Amino acid sequence: MRSTAPRPVPTPALRLDRGSPVPLYFQMAQQLEAAILAGDLSSGSRLENELELAARYKLSRPTVRQAIQHLVDKGLLVRRRGVGTQVVQSQVRRPLELSSLYDDLAAAGRGPRTRVLELGPVPAEGEAAEQLGVAPGTEVLRLRRLRLTGGEPLALMTNHLPAGLLEVTAADLEEHGLYETLRAAGINLRIAHQTIGARAATAAEARLLDERRGAPLLTMTRTAYDDKGAAVEYGAHVYRADRYAFSHTLVGK
Repeated sequence: MRSTAPRPVPTPALRLDRGSPVPLYFQMAQQLEAAILAGDLSSGSRLENELELAARYKLSRPTVRQAIQHLVDKGLLVRRRGVGTQVVQSQVRRPLELSSLYDDLAAAGRGPRTRVLELGPVPAEGEAAEQLGVAPGTEVLRLRRLRLTGGEPLALMTNHLPAGLLEVTAADLEEHGLYETLRAAGINLRIAHQTIGARAATAAEARLLDERRGAPLLTMTRTAYDDKGAAVEYGAHVYRADRYAFSHTLVGK
């Protein structure tokens, strides 16, 4: 059963300069964005509807709708059927480094939480067998986890490890990130090959990530190697595109 929708919160007072060449919708969007980033409009807050906002700020409904859409496109607001327009958490921007999502969220104070969906041995097949350098059918350890932050699902992660490499329980994975667990076991990650892409969510992924079927997802596959050059982990992860981005710096030659 769906929970009761939160009551709408009054939006802060906005200073709209009607004589400015800056469009009113953009002025409204900028000031609402500042209120969201400052925490004045917290994650999960539901805004008043367009008619109420238009009356509050003495604007036309199309102007309000354009301002709201601008923030929806930036990933700061989301429209939910039967709920209305809600503030969402700011997008997680992850550096392209050899670190785990758990480590990055914890370092940013984002309170990572993990739900273990699967943990056990399976026969290696396809890409997992190839990337780990084992024959198809060889037993490997498969982990499937849902990573959440701020009470909302962010990523669905599937990882394969060579059999016997690591003794780990679901409780371990709920308390610690995979790379932290590997390091604690004396496994030194040295290098990884990673590919980033995008695709539409399947029905099963959409259900777990609280998205609609066909919603855009970011994808990442990674094979990590230890300091001896052995493949120790193959991961295939999907991320909510409205909540997640990869960030890196490019340097000219």
